[in-house]
Order: sequence, then structure tokens, then C-alpha cells
Amino acid sequence: MFLLLAAAAVTAFVAAVLTPLLARWAHQRNFLDVPNHRSSHVIATPRIGGVAVVSSVLIGLALSQVAGTGIDRDAAVVLGGAAAVACLGLADDFWNLSAVVRLLAQSVIAACVVGLLGSSPVPWVGQHGVLVSALTVLWIVMLTNAYNFMDGIDGIAGAQALVGGIGWTTVAVVAGLPSIAALSLLAAAASSGFLLHNWHPAKVFMGDAGSGFFGFLFASLPLLAPSARPYIWCAVLLMWPFLFDTTVTLLRRASRFENILAAHRSHIYQRLVIAGCSHSQVTLLYAGLAMAGAVAAIFVVTH
Repeated sequence: MFLLLAAAAVTAFVAAVLTPLLARWAHQRNFLDVPNHRSSHVIATPRIGGVAVVSSVLIGLALSQVAGTGIDRDAAVVLGGAAAVACLGLADDFWNLSAVVRLLAQSVIAACVVGLLGSSPVPWVGQHGVLVSALTVLWIVMLTNAYNFMDGIDGIAGAQALVGGIGWTTVAVVAGLPSIAALSLLAAAASSGFLLHNWHPAKVFMGDAGSGFFGFLFASLPLLAPSARPYIWCAVLLMWPFLFDTTVTLLRRASRFENILAAHRSHIYQRLVIAGCSHSQVTLLYAGLAMAGAVAAIFVVTH
């Protein structure tokens, strides 16, 4: 465990150093998120932080592999899927891909991962069959996009990754799942280094590359756990603030016959900012709710 903690420390350091370097590069090439009427920021800001996050996780993982505390083949499949979604997100950051293209690509990647690893047990449905596999793919795509939708104010996505990563690490240590512990701890470490530059007022955003990576990774971790227990509940509890906000917002917009794929400022966290709360206050609120979910997830595993 000491070697894994050392790899996590390196991961955090790399993310903290690489993020401003990439932000400077993005400024030089005008690769910026320019504010519009739907934005929560007022200054053109680089959205390249996701590259630093993914790179730092891969570097930390390489170090842990050398030290003999790395991940197994199944975890590598999950990481490969998350990295593929990150590349898709980076392409969207550069070229603004259509929502249909993104959804199709995410679904294919998720289906490949589920096809290689098998599906996660679904409560009241079971753990085998085409329906369970389809629901698992739907879950992965849903959380991937929910994470992207929620990355709209300074610090909120990075803080969720930090809390979620620590929560998953604790669950994995208690349950004896070393590969999940390694992936989640490195994800938490990378987000901590990134948050140094993303806390309000943010100097850089993670972009779709980062939000897609975290969403896909956290959604897929239950696939690495024994099928005898529904670890999907841990994933839900650890991500519940993002899932709740996204679900309520989409249902409200659908009830008004609005285009649910169109950009907007209707999320609960966005409405709180519009009402006068600061980015930091809202981010800390959601992080606190995620911590409560982490405690619940640990309780589920230990009882």
C-alpha cells in the first residue's frame, strides 16, 4: 500500500505541474472556452485540464506497475475504455462533435468494455443476459454524460472525482479489491493536483476529455468487483449528487418539451449560482453530499 500511495503522490504532483503548462500552451493557440450567455465564467479559459488528468493517472499507473502494485488485465480494459472516451472528449473540445456522434461512440466503447468483462449485476434483474448487458452499457453512458453535464462551475467535477476516488478506494480496501483501489486512488490524486488550478476562480477547465474520463471510469469500476454482490450501489451512492441533479433537470426539461440535448443553465447547481451562491459554496455543498454518499457506500460493503 505504501508504494501505491507513493505512486498517487507522484500522480498528484504531475497533475499539479502539467495542468498549468498545458493551460499556457492552450492560451498560445487560442484553445479557449469563450464565455457566452449560458456560461458560468466570464473570462476565456483553457479547457485542456483533462489531458493533464489522464496523463498523470497513466504515469502514476506506470510507476505502480513497476513497483508491483499495479492493476490486472480487467482493470486495464476499464482504463482503456476511459482513455478512449477521454480522446473522444478531446476531439469534441477541439471540433464540437454532434451529440449523436458522441453518444454512439460512447455506447460502442461501453459495449466493448462490457463485452470483454461481462455486465454488472443489476438489482431485481440479475447478472446475466442481454438485458443486463444493455442496462450496464446504458448506465456507463448515462454517468459519462451526467458527469459532463455537471462540469459547469469551478471545481465541482474535480471535487466529485476527489471524493468519489477516495470513497471507491476505501470500499476497495475494505472489500479486498486491489485493482479498484489502484485506479480510484490515482484518479483521486490526479483530481487533487488539477483542483489547485480549477478552484474558483478557475485558471483551467478539464473539458470533455476530463469529465468523460472520470464519468466512464467511475461507472465501470463495478465491473471489476465480484458479481456476488451488487457493487453498482456503491457507484450510485458515490455519484448520487451528479445523478440526482442530472435526472431532475432532464425530467423537468422533458416535461416542458425542451431539447434535452441542447446546452442550458437549468441544472440545480447552475440555478444556485444564478441565485447568488458562489462557485466555491456550491462545489463544497456537492462535495459534502458526495461524502455522505461515500459513508453510505462503505456501510453497504461492510454490512
